[in-house]
Order: sequence, then structure tokens, then C-alpha cells
Amino acid sequence: MTKAVEDVAGPAVPRGPVGKTRLFFATHWHRGAPGQPTPAWVLRFCYGMWLTAFAFKLVGSSWDMSWHFKWLRDDLAPPHLINTVGTVIIIVLVAIHSYTGLGCDRRSLRLMQAGLIVFLVAAPLDVINHRVNGLDLTAWSPSHLMLYLGTGIMQAGVLLGWLRLAPPGRFRTGVLLALWTFFLENTFFPNGQQEYGILGLRAWERGTPEAEPTLLSFAANQIGHPVDRAAVLHFTMPIPEWVYPLWGIGVSALILVLARKTVGKRWAGLTVAGAYVAYRCVMWPLLLALGFPVSTVPFYLLAVGLAVDLAFLLPRPALAGAVLVTVLGYGAFWVQSQLRPWLLGDSQTESAPPVAYWTALVAVAALFALWAGAGPAKEWWASRRSVAA
Repeated sequence: MTKAVEDVAGPAVPRGPVGKTRLFFATHWHRGAPGQPTPAWVLRFCYGMWLTAFAFKLVGSSWDMSWHFKWLRDDLAPPHLINTVGTVIIIVLVAIHSYTGLGCDRRSLRLMQAGLIVFLVAAPLDVINHRVNGLDLTAWSPSHLMLYLGTGIMQAGVLLGWLRLAPPGRFRTGVLLALWTFFLENTFFPNGQQEYGILGLRAWERGTPEAEPTLLSFAANQIGHPVDRAAVLHFTMPIPEWVYPLWGIGVSALILVLARKTVGKRWAGLTVAGAYVAYRCVMWPLLLALGFPVSTVPFYLLAVGLAVDLAFLLPRPALAGAVLVTVLGYGAFWVQSQLRPWLLGDSQTESAPPVAYWTALVAVAALFALWAGAGPAKEWWASRRSVAA
């Protein structure tokens, strides 16, 4: 496994990104196979640009979700342009990794390339989907899922590359935590459908709809219906109530387990969940100030992260983790869902989307099976690869 190499005597490394870019192309732009020894400053600069690209995509996608609960779709909408900046940076980074072989090994590079290809295929398919079918009412549509999948595969490649190449230390840990936060956000993102949707529905019910009239009319016409509660419900809340908790608690817990395992620090799960929730808390007033719809914030993820970290302190983490995640996660969600009636009485708003609580039985069984089976599956795969070699 190739690690980053210490910087050797040579040109002084500039502080700014433009100077570093010029120095990189002047000194390191030559063809090489994946796994080339990478100077430490190049590795840090490269993965810093990955974080920058993901930050652009994060802000763009967050605004985009809110945008589509207010306006009809627009290919050149500002959120799409912000997201495109991140995509362009990623294209350049993957091209550099592919040509020079620096900052990656073969497997991490393949994941970056595969993820980018899936994303670039999904983007025009999404445009065609909207051209043919009009307004796409759900964040869970096939073209949208391909966009999330492509981004997730890219992020997996970046995580793997950083894990294998970065030297131990606080900087490595900090970048890992940031990358896992981006991965959690990308995976959790489709749940925003219900988080924005429930507040959009309540806004219409109290006579102050957040969506413009043309958007509501367009959505109603798609189902041959007048603009009434049924049409608004179809627009804002088309997803079954069992989806949100299984994805928000169950799948998020699995990601936090991987984060805790790879980072190796005691409170890594809570830190990643906390960073994501903190970001959502920052975006909430910004969107509100700009006059865009806001969502409920998944504060219950803090309990899920805490449950994961506590499970790693116990002798049988898979069993303990499945129980702790389910009890603390669903318990925290229930408490969050009661904040509206406790604090605001009968006000037509919500503090959490509606969910089906029977999914807790599915969550605890699935979490235990997947968590307990991860170790044996890893050993089986490792033994298979060694035999093949």
C-alpha cells in the first residue's frame, strides 16, 4: 500500500490554491499508474479540493430541495449552478488522479471513476425525465437515485483513498470525519422529501402556501385534480410513512457504524451525526431569510450517533448496537415529533414528519443481521481474494 511521502527539498509550496495548482502542474503533471508515491502537500491539497467540491454540491443540493418546493423546475436555477461548480471540480480531480496516479490506489481510483460515470449518465437522464414527465414529485425517482448513487460511489473512492494514503494524525482524522459527514448527507438526502413536504402541507392548510400557484397548479394537473388538499398532499407527501424511519435511522446508523470503525475514535459516530445536524441548523435560517421553504431538522440523528458509539464500548456491539439504535433513535424521534404539540399546541406545523413506528421491529432485526454479518463477510471476501491471488 502506497503512503504519502514526506516533502523533499524543492520549490517552496505556495499557500493559495492558484499557486499550488501551478506548482503541481509544473512539477507533477506526468503520466503514472495508480499508487504513485505522493508528496504530502499534494495529498493534502488534492483532498482539500475534494472537500471543496463536496461542499459546493452540498450547498447546491440543499438549496435545490428547498427551491423545488417553491418554484417550478429550472435547469439554470442558482442551486443547479452551484452544484455544477462542485461537479466540474470533481471532473478535474478524477482526470488528474487518472492521468498521474497520484493520491489514489487502483481500487479508490476505480470507485471515483465509476461514481463520476454514473453521475454524468444520470444528469442528462434527469433532464430528459423532466422534459418528458414534467415535474418530478419525489426525491426517490430513479434518475434522482442515480445521482445520489454516483455521488456516493465517488465519496467511497475518496474515503478509501484517504484511508489508505494519509499518514496518521489529527489532520487525517479531521478529513475522515468531514468525508463521512458528506457521505451521510448524500445518503440521507432523499429523506428531505418528507421533511420539506410535511411543512409544505401544513403551510397550505393554514392558508399560507409556500409553493407558487403555478407549481401547485402544475402538480395538480399532473393527476387531473383541482388544487385542493388531495393534490397538495400528492405533491408534498407522496412517500409511504415506513420509508422515512428505516432510511433515517436504520441506514444512517449503518453509515455511522462504518464511520466509527474507520475513524477509530470513541465519539466518531456522534461527531459525524452532530456535524450534519449542525449544518442543517445553519441552512435553516439562511433559507428562511432568503424566503425559501424550510424543513424539519433531524435532531434524532444525534441519538443514533450516540447509540452507535455506546455500542462499541460493549462486548457484543452488533446486538447492543441494534437495540440501542432502535430504542434511542426511535425514542428521540418520538420526542422530537411531540415538540410541536408540547410547545405550540394546535398550530398547523410539525416538528417531524409522520412515520410508521412498527418499522422499529424491522430496523432492530436488519441492523443486527447486517452489523453482525459484516465481520464474517469481510473475512470471507479476504480469504476469497487470497485464494484467487
